[in-house]
Amino acid sequence: MRDPRYDILFEPMDIGPVTSKNRFYQVPHCNGGGYRDPSAAAAMRGIKSQGGWGVVFTEQCEMHHTSEITPFIELRLWEDKDIPQLRKMSEKMKEHGALAGIQLAYSGINGPNLYSKEVPLAVSAMPIRTFTNDPVQARALDKSDIRDLRRWFVNAAKRSKDAGFDLICLYGAHGFGIFQHFLSRATNQRSDEYGGSLENRARFVNEVISDMRDAVGDTMGITLRVSLDETIGDLGFSNAEVRDFIEMNRDLPDLWDLAQGTWEDCSGPSRFKEEAAQEQLVRGIHDLTDKPIVGVGRFTSPDVMAKTIRSGTLDFIGCARPSIADPFLPKKIEEGRIEDIRECIGCNICITGDMTMSISRCTQNPTFMEEWRKGWHPEQMNAKGGSSSVLVVGSGPAGLEATRALAERGYDVALAEAKTVLGGRVARERQLPGLSAWGRVVDYREYQISQKPNVETYFDSPLDAEGILEFGFENICVATGAKWREDGVSRQHVVPMPINGDMPVYTPDHIMDGKIPSGKVVIYDDDHYYMGGVLAELLVNAGCDVTIITPSAYLSDWTVNTLEQHAIHKKLAGMGVNVVLNRGVIRIEADHVVSDCVYTGTEQNFDCGSVVMVASKLENNELYHALKARESEWADAGIKSVELIGDANAPGPIAWATYAGHRYARELDGEDIGDALPFRREITELAIG
Repeated sequence: MRDPRYDILFEPMDIGPVTSKNRFYQVPHCNGGGYRDPSAAAAMRGIKSQGGWGVVFTEQCEMHHTSEITPFIELRLWEDKDIPQLRKMSEKMKEHGALAGIQLAYSGINGPNLYSKEVPLAVSAMPIRTFTNDPVQARALDKSDIRDLRRWFVNAAKRSKDAGFDLICLYGAHGFGIFQHFLSRATNQRSDEYGGSLENRARFVNEVISDMRDAVGDTMGITLRVSLDETIGDLGFSNAEVRDFIEMNRDLPDLWDLAQGTWEDCSGPSRFKEEAAQEQLVRGIHDLTDKPIVGVGRFTSPDVMAKTIRSGTLDFIGCARPSIADPFLPKKIEEGRIEDIRECIGCNICITGDMTMSISRCTQNPTFMEEWRKGWHPEQMNAKGGSSSVLVVGSGPAGLEATRALAERGYDVALAEAKTVLGGRVARERQLPGLSAWGRVVDYREYQISQKPNVETYFDSPLDAEGILEFGFENICVATGAKWREDGVSRQHVVPMPINGDMPVYTPDHIMDGKIPSGKVVIYDDDHYYMGGVLAELLVNAGCDVTIITPSAYLSDWTVNTLEQHAIHKKLAGMGVNVVLNRGVIRIEADHVVSDCVYTGTEQNFDCGSVVMVASKLENNELYHALKARESEWADAGIKSVELIGDANAPGPIAWATYAGHRYARELDGEDIGDALPFRREITELAIG
């Protein structure tokens, strides 16, 4: 059933003393669970194994209490007490034949130790580097500390073996790991045998790998994750020096795991990074080593994967985000079901789980991190309940996912769309600059629905309560979306702001409808996600003179969590957009807006010919409330339930909508659980005494 072009992806490959069954390698990735939600994280990794991955890794695992990154929630391997939860994870990883890998991390200059309260240790004495700019400094490791650190790595390796892992990844990439800190002159300013020359800076990693080989190397593969290029100039660990390092130490690890210098560069969203974006940095490195190489690049195309292996660029296809969007990606390629792959859209919502210390989500895969908590499987739905038919009103991301999942359960589904295309907000937003990949949310679901004989789709079908009561459907799912507000109500304004009627005011909906302003435009961004910045780019490309005003200290503030805030600001500034931070808009006059400083209230006028209001949204819930008003008529009409989901219920990111649609489909005809918790969680064991 497999296309022979992809046979190379399923060839076995040795990693030291162990063998991967294929070339699909789930590189370490965070998930927001860590030590707090070990069973949820274990089940999520187990699904990857079931989906056909040859190698499945944990996320970053803090291997010693003297280097931890609270408030971020990662795994911990501080003592033997941590082994059982990690063993549960390794067992799930190996259940379907994958190699189980653990990533051991000592964060050094990145570890503020806010929980352990230990003095941070780093290669050189420097201020701690974190996302939150903690006012803490690290002291430099002395020779005794380095000996201790080597021993701690050996202890962690032995515990990893006891926990059942086959592979160890030593973390030295993205600026986060102690090995990169030794290798880079930006963080290694030592004058002893561990500093200065590249040979000296490579001494520590050589010592640790030698120590670990003596301890566990006969049974476990040892991999090293290093940055391809720090991209910080002459002081950084450049791509040229990476090549020198690998050539100098060509047989050092059992596998080279190559990633871009910063996390933002390595996991950049599709808006700024194409598939296989790191290919140029990796090309030719295989000539410098006889050991296998894994690299990443948000691989979603089997053709690109196979070409990358055949060219000798990589031996393994490293995936984090694509393995989240579709844990069964390898299995679908193997079974010749390419069209069934849920391709990653590169929105980085998964990363926001780690950045916000919460359980991660995925826009494409609503079951991510719900495998244990709710028992959701990405490829298997629960059996159909007692009713038979469902009318889904609205084909946005919530309605599409509800329709797809309901059909999988076996319901007869009618999907009513008021317009002529499926997709709702996604069909419109995919036309905006940089967001074309987001259209995969629609494409995947539209194709899946088209294959279901129990789904009927109706276009140009705006419905009212009267019509729905006559149709005879047992269940009504209202997914009618939301529209952007024109009155400025959001965070700064809880009631409409004063607006002079002579000033043209546009919303994102107007612009997506093709109504483009001209001349001087002020964008008021009190949404703080991607929309304000995307529209600024669109309007500059249309010839407008754009000023974007936001009450936040950062442009597109929330995109810090999707690793793109810096790229958004840099791009817009380079396009000539006037970026105004820490200022709101208190009223709109006929030819200008009046802005106030969020700290002092000082007013400033900004001349313009039109305003684009990126504030909050209003739910399109009129149909739902009309049906609720006639609830007494439901029984006679054969209606058992009416539910409001997605943006029509409470507007949010697209991932919230697909989750809402999936949850509706899962829970339809389910038993009433009353006030019980709708998901499982784990409670920390109380200590005795």
